[in-house]
Amino acid sequence: MNKQILIAGFGGQGILFSGKFLAYEGLIDGKEVSWLPSYGPEMRGGTANCSIIISDNKIGSPIVDKPDILIAMNAPSFDKYINEIKPGGKVFVDSSLIEKKSEREDIEAYYIPASMLASEKKLNGLANMIMIGLMIKNTDIIPKENIEKAMKKVVSAKKQNLYDLNMSAVELGYNYEG
Repeated sequence: MNKQILIAGFGGQGILFSGKFLAYEGLIDGKEVSWLPSYGPEMRGGTANCSIIISDNKIGSPIVDKPDILIAMNAPSFDKYINEIKPGGKVFVDSSLIEKKSEREDIEAYYIPASMLASEKKLNGLANMIMIGLMIKNTDIIPKENIEKAMKKVVSAKKQNLYDLNMSAVELGYNYEG
């Protein structure tokens, strides 16, 4: 296995946290992992993306230019990366913020109103983890049983009160029927 994942959106949407979560899951599963964050100088509200590679073999470069999986959290990211996905790849779209649909017939597209669901369920700021839950359900990259272990690693000791909220958000995305 060698899966390349790109998570993209605005700064402040938890893009880097989502990527770190996936990287920890890969490590727990004994995989080789690369995590490469990238964000604009303005941080919150600016551009942010995170490249994650999870592989059975050594990773030569952390650059993801042709992702197997794209998680698009805003319209500019969708527009920028939709045509970069490898044929046979998957895109996960926050349909609360992105009205467009993929016109590509060689990829699978999943739409979830993650930002709206996060607001409705009082999981503000956790649309990213709702998206991760949907991605885990619809890919074979990460075993579901690793979710709790990875969450315990990525949620810092100072913020343990956010553990349950993040777990709820992942479960919401995993169980979403849209």
